Amino acid sequence: MNAEERQRRIVHAARRSGSVEVTALAAELGVAKETVRRDLRALEDHGLVRRTHGGAYPVESAGFETTLAFRTTMQVPEKRRIAAAAVEFLQDAETIFIDEGFTPQLIAQALPKDRPLTVVTASLATAGVLAETESTTVLLLGGRVRHGTLATVDHWTTQMLSGFVIDLAYIGANGISREHGLTTPDPAVAEVKSQAIRASRRTVFTGVHTKFGAVSFCRFARIGDLEAIVTSGLLPSAEAHRYSLQGPQVIRV
Repeated sequence: MNAEERQRRIVHAARRSGSVEVTALAAELGVAKETVRRDLRALEDHGLVRRTHGGAYPVESAGFETTLAFRTTMQVPEKRRIAAAAVEFLQDAETIFIDEGFTPQLIAQALPKDRPLTVVTASLATAGVLAETESTTVLLLGGRVRHGTLATVDHWTTQMLSGFVIDLAYIGANGISREHGLTTPDPAVAEVKSQAIRASRRTVFTGVHTKFGAVSFCRFARIGDLEAIVTSGLLPSAEAHRYSLQGPQVIRV
């Protein structure tokens, strides 16, 4: 098996399982661990994976994106802590945008139920979570439903958003970097996120530490557009400080 075929199999395994380990790959491919490490370095250079201690995980791109169902199985305790901390930014907001994705869905679950709120969302899953709360008015944006994320996109979605003035937006991304800002693989999704930020007075980004430094296909916001970034304590404090220099408060939980 040549290097190209080996690396193709590694990427396929990472996308199928969510991560790969050097030891297991070496045994499966019948090569030395150092060969696998060399392959992972090459794949990282091409933006296909990001290496971790002892392995790697796939980078989302224009041609690959994890599904909502998959996201509900990954880093759940971390995402719950992030969601709880993000709700602290609610303050006196009465109208909220909640993005697609699992962490935003957890934010929806953590919202207070003893005060009236109006929540705008493109996510069918988030709308379902909130619909049972009597004090919450849910506005589900119309449009084409994306299969993997169960969220709406395209001009119907952005047209509805353009008519709102929203107090606070909770936004996610597939990648966030100091150089390229917030990115996502799909242009249609990027446009919805961008319009939500334009419609909102305040924007809070929520995402696990593995999002940082990752860059996807479509940029939809700058770091300076954010009031706050809420992530896990696994993001190094020095890196958090570098992001804060561009404007937002950075909370590590």
